[in-house]
Amino acid sequence: MIMMRFSFRDGVWCSTTSLKFVLRNQTSTPSMSESVFKIAIPDDKLTTLHAKLELATLPDELDDAGWNYGAPLSDIQKLVARWKNGFDWRQAEKQINEELPMFTRDIDIDNFGTLNIHYVHQKSQAADAIPLLFVHGWPGNFLEVRKLLPLLTSASPDYPSFHVVALSLPGFGFSEAPHKPGFKENQYAEVGNKLMMALGYNEYVTQGGDWGHLITRTMAFNYGGKQHKAWHTNYPVAFPPTFLQAPLTYLSTLVTPLSTLVTPLTPEAKAGHERTTWFRTKGMGYSAEQSTQPQTLGYALADSPIGLLSWIYEKLVVWTDEYPWDEDEVLTWISIYWFSRAGPAASSRIYFEMETVWPRLLVKPPRIPTGVSYFPKEIIISPRSWVHAANNIVFESNHVKGGHFAALEQPKELADALRKMFGRGGPCFGIVPGKLGYA
Repeated sequence: MIMMRFSFRDGVWCSTTSLKFVLRNQTSTPSMSESVFKIAIPDDKLTTLHAKLELATLPDELDDAGWNYGAPLSDIQKLVARWKNGFDWRQAEKQINEELPMFTRDIDIDNFGTLNIHYVHQKSQAADAIPLLFVHGWPGNFLEVRKLLPLLTSASPDYPSFHVVALSLPGFGFSEAPHKPGFKENQYAEVGNKLMMALGYNEYVTQGGDWGHLITRTMAFNYGGKQHKAWHTNYPVAFPPTFLQAPLTYLSTLVTPLSTLVTPLTPEAKAGHERTTWFRTKGMGYSAEQSTQPQTLGYALADSPIGLLSWIYEKLVVWTDEYPWDEDEVLTWISIYWFSRAGPAASSRIYFEMETVWPRLLVKPPRIPTGVSYFPKEIIISPRSWVHAANNIVFESNHVKGGHFAALEQPKELADALRKMFGRGGPCFGIVPGKLGYA
């Protein structure tokens, strides 16, 4: 049954076309009801935003502070001025709606009820394209797939193509947020797996960075082999291995200071160590707050658009590799958080829920094949030996430029890595039965 309707969900008007099916049994099954989604923020929300921007008070700043104390006052002043006079959200909204085929679907999560999940779903013209789930992190969102999407779905006889699904994690963007505590790695993984199954992709591969790395890694543990066939990450973070996990690598970590006197670190390894040290000593204050008191922080993020802007803008700049952010590009990104379905505070709770989870996720290697891409300005760059000990690595690619948001910063580089991993001659060619991906 096809139904046309215009509905108001959590402060967002959504024009939808629903395809209704019923699929229920005694066990929990993903819903088979899909609705076409178009962003249509109500006018009163835009009016409120502009009123808050007009009434905002900015802090002072020390002379010659630069980036030493956080986002510079001059940067924020310019962005706020553009947000008030010049930035056209309606135009940005229109472009997103035209570029990205978006949908929502109810997903039943064990012990957490039903959540309405927003996602992008772009099919390739290649009939046997490889189903791929793209998972973002924080402060990312579904817009991260925007530049990558046309590359991965391009059909060619020379490289594999993909049917791409990019979900908005629960509590991010236009996905419904969990309503009770304890929504952790297994629940996020369940959302991803059930979404792919509901779309008819009974076997698939994944790509993820930031929290997307840990979520797709969890999917590799929970659904690896049967549904989840292989995964790729641009965030290959790892802990030092244990003696039982990798004896030689473990022993080498004990004598690393001495060994570097005999065999100095390569320039690449030295730069990675310096980048990681910078992040751990100068860049993790946000994580401490979001993983311990996200509700307290949430009042500022939910009430102050400038507070939200500065909180995220800082990461967009210092986590990237000199990416040339356009003002409207930044404001569109921030607006997705400001107009998000559950509000800008909801997304930060993932840090609280996952704080005790993620360390143990980085120790045991998933059994399914792993591909990794190394970008020089990632926020944490683990030694390659640690990454190998913690993963079943079958593919690696090295890149000379790029940071934390690889799909945004270096979409062609990331697309090429996935094509090599899953293409002819690659280690995962044909890993999804019947889905070779070539036109």
